[in-house]
Amino acid sequence: MTSPLRSGRALLSALGLLLSVATTGCDEDPPPPVSDAGQQPTDAGTDAGPSEPWDGGYTVLEDPGDWVDRGAFSECRFTATNPTFEECADPANFDISSCNPDQLAAVEPHGAYMADGRAARRLADGGTSIIPGGVGFHLFSDGGTDTLMGMPLTTRMTDGGRFFLSARQAHPILGERIYSVAGCETPRPGFITGCYVNCRQTSQFSTWTPGTFEAERAERRGEAEASGGLQLVSESVVELGTPADVYVTRGHAYVVSINWRGRVGGLTVFDVSDPAHPLFKTSISLPGDSYWNGVWSKGDALYVASSTTGVSVFDISEPGAPEFVMSLPGNGLANVHTVLVDGDRLYASDITDLVGSTRVYDVSTPLAPVLRQVITLPEMYSLGGPHDFFAYEGRLYISNALGGYSVVDVSDLENVQHLGQYTYPGFGGFAHHSAVGTFAGRTIAFEGGEFPGSHLRVLEVSDPANIVKIGEFRMRYSTSIHNLILKGHRLYVAWYHEGLRVLDVANPTQPRQVAHFNTFRDSDPNRGDSPFEGAIGIRVPGDGYVYLVDTSRGLLIFNEL
Repeated sequence: MTSPLRSGRALLSALGLLLSVATTGCDEDPPPPVSDAGQQPTDAGTDAGPSEPWDGGYTVLEDPGDWVDRGAFSECRFTATNPTFEECADPANFDISSCNPDQLAAVEPHGAYMADGRAARRLADGGTSIIPGGVGFHLFSDGGTDTLMGMPLTTRMTDGGRFFLSARQAHPILGERIYSVAGCETPRPGFITGCYVNCRQTSQFSTWTPGTFEAERAERRGEAEASGGLQLVSESVVELGTPADVYVTRGHAYVVSINWRGRVGGLTVFDVSDPAHPLFKTSISLPGDSYWNGVWSKGDALYVASSTTGVSVFDISEPGAPEFVMSLPGNGLANVHTVLVDGDRLYASDITDLVGSTRVYDVSTPLAPVLRQVITLPEMYSLGGPHDFFAYEGRLYISNALGGYSVVDVSDLENVQHLGQYTYPGFGGFAHHSAVGTFAGRTIAFEGGEFPGSHLRVLEVSDPANIVKIGEFRMRYSTSIHNLILKGHRLYVAWYHEGLRVLDVANPTQPRQVAHFNTFRDSDPNRGDSPFEGAIGIRVPGDGYVYLVDTSRGLLIFNEL
């Protein structure tokens, strides 16, 4: 997402690339396109009626993982063998003889595109491993800065039936990188298929990874802006950084932002006593401490997750004028990603290292938290550290990034017990966020990941030692789910490029979309080509409204269904 090495996201992504699904062949000749390559999930964007009552029965479902290998997306190929670094940017090294220039000539010369990529990495034994790839680009026809994978373009050829993009960027730690993309066909409106190469060079080594891709306009085309009775009540710009999360209490919305693209993050406060007319009250950034990703409140205290100092505690006895009180743990060394209050406990996810820990504070006196416990799981369950968590009936459900989804008994903090684990199969599963409830006498977790392909899993977690998947809901393969809120039988989801999605989960085995609102627009200011753009944070506090933050548009308030 933003300043990713600080947040750990880019580092976790890099670790994910160490995983692969081995296949045979050589990377100059990956498998040919398959008949279903490029097809989207059939339920994406479709509203349905209410679910039938659930009797608790289910079928255990196979879990293919987040990324589904749909075969090569194009016959276009990067043809150079052991290329020099500069050859990665040469359009002559792309075989586009099978491509359709007439289709490419009709591509709009602007718009943000997200892609499902399929890369072929050479192995030492001469075979290849097939891994996910990513190709995001944002093109402008009005003088904006064209980007590819977040890098300004060095080459753009999008006229006369040719579609070729290349970008080059140096990084002080990761070395130099060249990314080049050749379009081949437009199988349907808003889509481009083709091939690409990702080349990296450092003082010690150089690598090149070719692949094929299916890119689609990030802005949903052909779907109404809203459905199911959802209405936008108000919209308020957040000037600080990129908005990431929101908490609503005492008639005020507290929006936290992260540093991104030169914009400093922090805390923005709105008076939302009249949700149709929010009133900006103040914004706060602390010197050297403004990457704030999560927020929660109890009583007069507001708890903000800081990537620099851990948890920042503010006094909100005057709701529109928060006053800084202290940082937890107080040594200025903790990278806390999210916070959660459950009763008199504050949980904070410390991801300072790749194992991380969950810090538990007693907040019976909200403005004077006391550390009670530090929960650290075995490294095999904690790769990446706790990204988020959900507290329910004496158990803490921890989303452990690449380590999977853990269930921990926290009823006795002096005797914390790890009860069970759900680990994603396949490539690159990333446990990010969940909500847990009881349905037909069973404990059900609605769990979502992050990164392209991440979607909603429904897990039966009554027996944490035997967690099984019983349902799922997918949107487009190139987009990622993010945060979600369970209210009764309704699941409200902030789904990045897909906007706000409302699902009926009365029958958890068959989640059904009943409403949506598309928040993502190509034309919004500060939009990029990242997969982490759009609807990101959400709260449904029970006052009749849904509060959602969008990375560009700021605070959006909707009616609650």
